[in-house]
Amino acid sequence: MESITKPIIIPWDFSTLAEKALANASLISNILGRDIVLLHLVEKKESIIPATEKLKAKIEILQKEIKQKIHPLVMSGNIFDKISDVANDYKAEMVIMGTHGRKGIQRITGSRALRVIANSKVPFLIVQDKPKADVFRKIVFPVDFRKENKEKVAWVNYFSKNYNSKFLLYKRKSSDRSFKRRITSNLLYAETFFKNNNVEYKIHTATGKKSFEKELIDFTVEQEADMIIVLITRDIGFFDYMMAAREQYVISNPEKIPIMCINPKPAKLASGFRAAGG
Repeated sequence: MESITKPIIIPWDFSTLAEKALANASLISNILGRDIVLLHLVEKKESIIPATEKLKAKIEILQKEIKQKIHPLVMSGNIFDKISDVANDYKAEMVIMGTHGRKGIQRITGSRALRVIANSKVPFLIVQDKPKADVFRKIVFPVDFRKENKEKVAWVNYFSKNYNSKFLLYKRKSSDRSFKRRITSNLLYAETFFKNNNVEYKIHTATGKKSFEKELIDFTVEQEADMIIVLITRDIGFFDYMMAAREQYVISNPEKIPIMCINPKPAKLASGFRAAGG
């Protein structure tokens, strides 16, 4: 593969939705100085050469409006089998993938794709629309009872240092004593990290009147936040079905809020930051 440093990868199918993902990538790449890779999948190997020529021609047009370098990459196979491998091989900054919401999420990021995201070493930014003028100005950071919440904190420095992001910690409300203890522990861990690293944040608590996921989306809209960071359930199986379904609701939310999907793994990050903040 061509040597490119931590590019932004976009699954590309020549659709309007893919162009919306590219618009998001363009804004982010201007901040980070990253190249962009358009990944196009074909069914047969003999289709690679003509598809590459088509993609190069499209890039020639796109490049007139986008500052950062765009690279074509055409491969044969299924996008759900290839995307993580390509992202990992390139040590990508992130993958930006478009979806049409609840209907499209089944086609692009259903339960199978959730497993793909969970197996990736880089984050996936799921978008449904073109970006706002300011990227990641305010980020909603849900806090629930899962122990993996602490791994999500590792990304705070990344967003704070690269995008000057402010964080809204949104605490889940629970009447279960065990869950409440875990939520409190996760919130304390996150708050300590934010304070030690001088990251601006505020704490808010869900009312518990609706599902946490619906309240999370409503809260993000009310606060005019730009993105939600979520953790994807690893190795989704039968007993994880409800959690995965809730994740799908957030990822494919009706308000078209961008969702950054983080894989719950040890805190060595694609962009070099660690949980300790260095």
